[in-house]
Amino acid sequence: MKKIRAAVVGYGNIGRYAIEALEAAPDFEIVGIVRRQGNENKPLELTPYEVVNDITKLKDVDVAILALPTRLCPEQAEKIVAMGINTVDSFDIHTSILDYRTRQMEHCKKAGRVSVISAGWDPGSDSIVRVLMQSLAPKGLTYTNFGPGMSMGHSVCVRGKKGVKDALSVTIPLGEGIHRRMVYVELEDGAKLENVTAEIKADPYFAHDETHVFAVANVKDVQDMGHGVNLVRKGVSGKTPNQRMEFNMSINNPALTAQVLVNVARASMRLQPGCYTMPEIPVIDMLPGTREDIVATLV
Repeated sequence: MKKIRAAVVGYGNIGRYAIEALEAAPDFEIVGIVRRQGNENKPLELTPYEVVNDITKLKDVDVAILALPTRLCPEQAEKIVAMGINTVDSFDIHTSILDYRTRQMEHCKKAGRVSVISAGWDPGSDSIVRVLMQSLAPKGLTYTNFGPGMSMGHSVCVRGKKGVKDALSVTIPLGEGIHRRMVYVELEDGAKLENVTAEIKADPYFAHDETHVFAVANVKDVQDMGHGVNLVRKGVSGKTPNQRMEFNMSINNPALTAQVLVNVARASMRLQPGCYTMPEIPVIDMLPGTREDIVATLV
């Protein structure tokens, strides 16, 4: 069987784990890695791969895994599908997903290619669980409780603020879907904590949550990539109340996000042209092998 030829765009935490997930997958091969520095100061672990500073320098790419900061994903997805390459990303600004999907749908239809957006664990795999729970108890309430743990999207957001050298954002669940954000910043020389704090709290990532910002000497001393989620729904099936269901997960954040991206990269090769979120994709298409084999063993 012809293997799926994947490129990884970005070489931060998610990019590194995406390479590991691709190496472990039986149906993928890595075409190359795209990073800002290109082949300059190429890390030793990338020796087996072609490393470039622009995806246009890679040949015969089937799908690009965008391991990029969220706010860079829409522009890159538009550019890359226009080249005839599928894209997958973990865009995580929940309130902007529908707008992004609508815009990218037009680009995908025009190019005849597929984009899967917001494919991490939340949004992403948790989204599938929420949809399933609501189908089982159509009337009711679902609470999504994150953490405690490192939020990659929030941490990347803070690192982009003026005066911030490095940052870690930790999510603390308060219950019933309410969260506290504990932000630890390593400040650049001359930066003032009060100014950085004001900019962080004004950002849409943090504006709706209780947020506390602290200065630390070295972010690496307090960093842990662990995270987790607790999903709870209590509702009504038909006319019968008191149906309660719960889903729990404790994870390495970037490793799971990378695995999800590889899963949907596989699924993208089985979809009609368009832009999709994870609940729109058959879960069975995220696994390697034929549907018959999967049904025989897992259903």
